[in-house]
Amino acid sequence: MQKTSNVRELEQICQKVRRHIVTMITEAKSGHPGGSLSAVEIVTTLFFDVLRHDPANPTWAERDRFILSKGHAAPVLYSVMAECGYTPVETLNSLRTIDSIYQGHPDRRFIPSLEASTGSLGVGLSLGLGMAEAARLDKSPTRVYVVLGDGEIQEGQIWEAAMYGAFHKVDNILAIVDDNLIQLDGWVKDIMALDPLADKWRAFGWHVIEANGNDVTAVQKAYAEAAATKGKPSVFLAHTIKGKGVSFMENNPKFHGMAPTKEECALALKEIG
Repeated sequence: MQKTSNVRELEQICQKVRRHIVTMITEAKSGHPGGSLSAVEIVTTLFFDVLRHDPANPTWAERDRFILSKGHAAPVLYSVMAECGYTPVETLNSLRTIDSIYQGHPDRRFIPSLEASTGSLGVGLSLGLGMAEAARLDKSPTRVYVVLGDGEIQEGQIWEAAMYGAFHKVDNILAIVDDNLIQLDGWVKDIMALDPLADKWRAFGWHVIEANGNDVTAVQKAYAEAAATKGKPSVFLAHTIKGKGVSFMENNPKFHGMAPTKEECALALKEIG
């Protein structure tokens, strides 16, 4: 696949990915559009600009690793992987159907090029730290990237992993929090507030980066800062908008886990362009 650092080209890929997300979830009549749309710039920029990987050789030993810990946002990962050439674009609309490779959560039994089967929230950072430590022992250049949901980091295992990462100075990992402020059926601040989030991660010994997670240039800068940080793990608090790119889905808890209707899909695609 051809990689690019050109912001306009990355934004155009993001547009394609958003169209895939909306159409595949509409066709499935189920899925999680809000948190998939919020993470588009995060995942697209990573795969097309930053990640060391090769769709023609997915088991390349020195590849970087990506884990979507918030596995319910699988449509964004499937869409990006398909655009990269790992899986067929033409079958994305088989999402959540029996025998489809595009299951409701990422599953390595169906897509072996996935690094992990995810969706049991709270587990991804521990998995990523294990991979990062293995890479260090092997003296490999591999870096590990883990996308977490903001509601997900209410899980206690996240903070056990955070303690481990800082104590062992695992500096070849980046935790990315998709901080879209909404979880399940409400606002994070009303269900279990995370504030002061940046201070929490700093107190656990992590280098904290904060930026607009829906701005490609800001995301690129965050990834570069993380790669340049040595001696401690980094976390990118990506401030995003749930349902980004579709006005009636933006900041709307309803679309955390509800598929759009055919009519809503048509409106969404018109907005996305």
